[in-house]
Parts: sequence; C-alpha cells; structure tokens
Amino acid sequence: MSQHPVIPPAKLAHFVLRTSRFDESVGWWKTVLGAVPRYENEFIAFLTFDDEHHRLAILSTPDLADNDRSATGLEHVAFTYDDLDALLATYERLKAHGIEPILPINHGMTVSLYYADPDGNQVELQVDAMDSGAAEAFMASDVFAANPLGVPLDPDDLVRRRAAGESVESLVAYVPV
Repeated sequence: MSQHPVIPPAKLAHFVLRTSRFDESVGWWKTVLGAVPRYENEFIAFLTFDDEHHRLAILSTPDLADNDRSATGLEHVAFTYDDLDALLATYERLKAHGIEPILPINHGMTVSLYYADPDGNQVELQVDAMDSGAAEAFMASDVFAANPLGVPLDPDDLVRRRAAGESVESLVAYVPV
C-alpha cells in the first residue's frame, strides 16, 4: 500500500468569477442557474441553487480588461440537469429572457447547450445521454475519435419534437455527420 494514497475530493464546492460588470453578471448568473444569493453587497455575491452554502461567488473588480479568448484560461464550467425535459424547459426560460446558447451540440454522451455570460465566460448546461458505462464505451470508440467535439443541434427543433411526443432516446441519439 502506498504511503500517500490518493484521496479525491468529495465534490466540487464552488467557483469564483471576477468582473467589471458586476450587476449585469450577478443578474445573468441568477437567471441562468436559478441561483439565489446567500450574501450580496456592492462588491461580492455568493450564489447557490442547491444545498451548498454557495456554488458561485462573483467579485466586483472595476477596470478589468475584457475577456480575451485568445489567452490561456478556463474554457467553461458545466452543470448537469436530471433529464432532457428539464434542460429544454431551461432553454425556453432563458430564451424568453433573451439568453440563447452560443453553441448547442450533441457530444454523444451529453446533449449540451453552451452560453456566454456578460464577460464571455462560458457555461455548459447539459443532460447525460448515456449512462456512465455506455459513455465510457462511446468515448473509446472510433466514432468518438473521428469527432470528439460532437454534432450541432437545433434546440428549437428538439423542443418541437419533444412537444410532439418524440422519445427522449430518439432526441438524444448521436448521429454522426
């Protein structure tokens, strides 16, 4: 036995963003995640959407340069919904607020809608399209190797097809292009 065993963390606790668009960013994240403030003042907001005391903190940092996507940094954070209906309902709610995905995509193992906050930070809202075993097998397949990013999708088409009674299995099925 190793003298220093690997003990993975129990969970991801939170992430923190800094912004010069404080009010706009706090409002955006509240809307997107359905988050509520645990504490908020003019320079910091601690937000949550579940039983954690905070999942996201936002710091007001005036005079920051704009987000430069050509520089090294975090690509996105992702949140998983329980089922496709919840993801599609969230899509429709956000669209009604003028918030639309910048990249809707079927990765095979997930159906994902990517959004950008007022600073350009990206968030992925997703639903698992496969159980863990099937996802691992898919990611080890030649189909995935040929296109590890996935195929574009039309969320409005998914909403229409689901409302017409099409099965979740059919809607999340990965069809390579």
